[in-house]
Amino acid sequence: MQDLINRLNSVCDELPYQSSWFLKDLLNGAEANRSGDVVVPSASTRKIAILVSALAGVNDGRFALDQPVLIQERYQISDSGTFQHFVPGSTLALRDMLVMMIIVSDNTSTGTIADMVGLDQVNALCQSIGMVGTTHRHGIPPGGTPCDHVVEDVNATTPADVGLLLDGILRGTTDSEAAARLGCTPDLCQLAIDILSWQKLAQRLPAHLPLGTKVAHKTGTGIHGRNNNDVGIIFQDGEARYILAVYTEGLPQEMPDRPMSGFAAASDQIARMSRLCWDALAVA
Repeated sequence: MQDLINRLNSVCDELPYQSSWFLKDLLNGAEANRSGDVVVPSASTRKIAILVSALAGVNDGRFALDQPVLIQERYQISDSGTFQHFVPGSTLALRDMLVMMIIVSDNTSTGTIADMVGLDQVNALCQSIGMVGTTHRHGIPPGGTPCDHVVEDVNATTPADVGLLLDGILRGTTDSEAAARLGCTPDLCQLAIDILSWQKLAQRLPAHLPLGTKVAHKTGTGIHGRNNNDVGIIFQDGEARYILAVYTEGLPQEMPDRPMSGFAAASDQIARMSRLCWDALAVA
């Protein structure tokens, strides 16, 4: 593991911005991190906790997966996702809104579901499982937030917190007690894994992995491209192999040493780090 840690840190050290990460080897339980407990803007990786909170609401009877949910104009204010372009008044099943919130990071869905669930409920779920560095402040990030905002102004988390959540969801697919700690059942935890594995934004964690590798993950893009994050569970031959959460912060508009944006460089960085983990941890 130490050689892998050194390689991951070497990738981060060569770049002119902040990088933090959390890794768990699911074969033997070994964990490692770089600034894993440092609070950073979560961007859309926060939507995993919103997904789980909504599924907990299904489990306790507040919601139903097939209940119709209205697309309202007041939530069509973000440039993330597809429902911003729909005619207000359309309806979709809650399950489909959850899918769109994750697989294309749709913010119309996110704002709608966050208000249905309540951010207090989302924060309570996070705190209950030990995500002590995580705070959900906004259903949809407010417009006009400056690029140089402080982390206390936005939704925030840590790599280790999100790794803990992903590990809990995975455990919940086969362990009813682990699922209950999330307010869910094993079937609902499996639905969460399935939805995460349908992710369409595949330029980060999956990009350098063998074609067809299953990755249950959620990306995150910060305000004005300040951050580029991806967190997920990587599978090999149907078995969960490792959890990797990578967060970047303070990305430059243009890289000083190459003709690309900081955001593009971070996407490649995350893909490279995921491949290093695959090469070190995949079972031959």
